[in-house]
Parts: sequence; structure tokens; C-alpha cells
Amino acid sequence: MLFKIALKNLLGARLRTFLNVFVTCISFFMIIFITGLYDGMRQHAKQVTIDTEIAGGAYWHPLYDPSDPMVFEDSHSTLPPKINDLVNENKAVPILVSQAAIYPNGRIMPVIMKGIHPSQNIVNMPTNTLEKNKDINIPVLIGKGMANNTKLNIGDSFTIRWLDSDGSYDADEGTVVHIMDTENFKLDIGHIWIPLKKAQKMLALENEVTYVSYAIGEKKIKNSGSWIHRDVDYLIQDIEAAIEADKPGNQIMFTILLSLAAMGIFNAQVLSIFRRGKEIGTLMALGMTRSKVVGLFTLEGGINAILASALTLFPFGLIFWWTAEHGVPMPMDYSEMGFMIAKQLMPVYSFSLIATTTVLVFFIVIIVSYLPSRRIAKMKPTNALKGKTGI
Repeated sequence: MLFKIALKNLLGARLRTFLNVFVTCISFFMIIFITGLYDGMRQHAKQVTIDTEIAGGAYWHPLYDPSDPMVFEDSHSTLPPKINDLVNENKAVPILVSQAAIYPNGRIMPVIMKGIHPSQNIVNMPTNTLEKNKDINIPVLIGKGMANNTKLNIGDSFTIRWLDSDGSYDADEGTVVHIMDTENFKLDIGHIWIPLKKAQKMLALENEVTYVSYAIGEKKIKNSGSWIHRDVDYLIQDIEAAIEADKPGNQIMFTILLSLAAMGIFNAQVLSIFRRGKEIGTLMALGMTRSKVVGLFTLEGGINAILASALTLFPFGLIFWWTAEHGVPMPMDYSEMGFMIAKQLMPVYSFSLIATTTVLVFFIVIIVSYLPSRRIAKMKPTNALKGKTGI
């Protein structure tokens, strides 16, 4: 009985129903869209690191610690046979790491110099540009962040100074052959990349490397000698820790969005209910109890919430699908500001996000429909018929 009356009321006042549903729908959409963007940013940072640094995992020299440049001088050797087989089969890429300093435009800047096979296809970096410039003394690949900081352009030359295996400092001229934009700021700002053979010759470390990154899908080899295997979970633990530390901020943002949505929905529902005082007075004069009046308006709110959910997940679902497939272009390049934000954000709309938001918005609409209807149902029927909203 109440359902039929509620449905009739909603269909009879289409403009009012549309406005209530529209406000709820927009609130619903904004919560999912903004939270999806935020989740997408975090996923992007993780994926970029895997693509450009980690690949399927790595084998480290036993002394290598990427967070301690002081050990770079000693953390290198020839590869164990089994790991060397992976390299020969093009299933892994060896990398030699050392400290260096560059002198661009009269400035000095400490960097991490890495030698890598130019023809590799294990990590997603344009190292092939090093191979195309064999006539250059030391072809150098740098990131966009370093190019911005040093004002270096393609074709510019600068001095590189390093410490070789004999403990002697050497220097030579390097030339920028390519500026890459990996969106991985650790690589883009603090690293320079040169051909592996050139690095081994410069450091007097023939056939020696620091670590090996292997292709995605490759299984761990059984005998890696003294070299230490590092899987993806280990190598991304810093990013995972940062994401975990950021969860409270994400929850706060979600709560703020939900609160703003609740206020918008509450205002729309309160305005709608209090403007229907005469209608409520008529219903009570005809014998409807206060509890049924409250139930009627609460039921109308629930139907509005269901309609808003359907509208969000279907017509607005096309927007979710399109942005998830094609991304959301950023209005500016944030890399110069030091933020690891892609130029094209790819939102992540997880099932848990959509389900949680649906349930929460539904209950918010039920509550904000119940509270004002409970108050107005306490009116005397005569006052309600006269349009007075006081109790």
C-alpha cells in the first residue's frame, strides 16, 4: 500500500523527483569518480616503477644496496653462470651502477651513473637511443626532471667525473642523446644512463655488473650463486609502504566527499518534505498514522536512492568506462613541481569502491529522509493543512 502511494507521489511530481534524484546522482558520481582518480594515481606510481625499474624481479650482487651509494664501489662482479645464461638468452638485462658527478653549465651535480645494454627490452626505457649514437664519445640518456634542473637539451655536452676501480678519478665529456619521460622521478631526476660496455671500460670493470633485472614471467633460477634474488614484492615494498601510509588520507578524503554529498542530499530532501506540509496534513486527516507518514517519506527517499544508483551506474557508467579506458588528461605538467602524477590519469573503479559507495549513499538518503519526515509528522493535521510547519 505504502509503496504504491510512494510511487504515485514520485511519478506525480516529476520535477521534484528529478531534482532529488539528480542531486543524489551527482553526489554518487563525484564520490566514485574522485576516489577512482586517487586510486588510479597510486596504482600508476606502482606500475611505472615496475615497468621502468623492476620488470619481473632482480638478482643483486651480495653487497649491493640501492639506498646506500657508498657501497656501489664494491658491489660488482662477473655474473654467476645461471644468471649469465638468462642474459645471453635476452631474458634479463645486466646493469652496472656507480657514483658520478656531472658539470652541466658550470654547475656540479652528484648522480648515479648506470650502464645498460642499449638493445635491451626488459625495462621500459628508450635505451636504444644509446645504440643509435655510437659515434659519440659517451652517449648519455637522461630524464626530463634532470633536463629541467640542469637546462640540458639533446646534443648538449657536459663533463662527467667518476671513480674507477683503481681508486683514481677520471673525467670525460658526455653528450645528451635523448631526454626520456618515464614519469618515474627517481630515474628522471637522479640518474644518467650510458652503454654498458662504455661504463665497464670507464670504470675498468670488464664484464662486471651490479645487478640484473629479468623479464616479467621468468621463474626464479635455482642456483644464483652468492647473488641475492629480489622479487617484485620486495622491490616495491617502499611504494607499498607509502601507499599504506597514505590510506588514512584517502579515508579522510572519502569521508569529506561523503559528508558533502550527505549535506547536499539532506538539503534537497528537507526542502522537498517541508514544502509538502499540506499533503502530510491531508494524509493524517484521512486517517494515516504518523508512523505510516514517516514510512511513506522514508520509502520515497529509498526509491530516489535506487533511481540515483541506476542513473549513476548506467548513463554515468559510460563516463566511468571512457575515463578508465582513455584516462583523464591533466591540465598541466606537474613533473616540474616534483609530483609523480601522470599526464593522463587512469582512474581505477574497483567493485569494492562502487559497492561501498552505493550502500553508504543509500543509507544516507534513508536517514536524511527519515529525520525530517519524523519531525514534520508530529504536526497537528490542522496546522499542516494551513501550511504551518511548526509542531
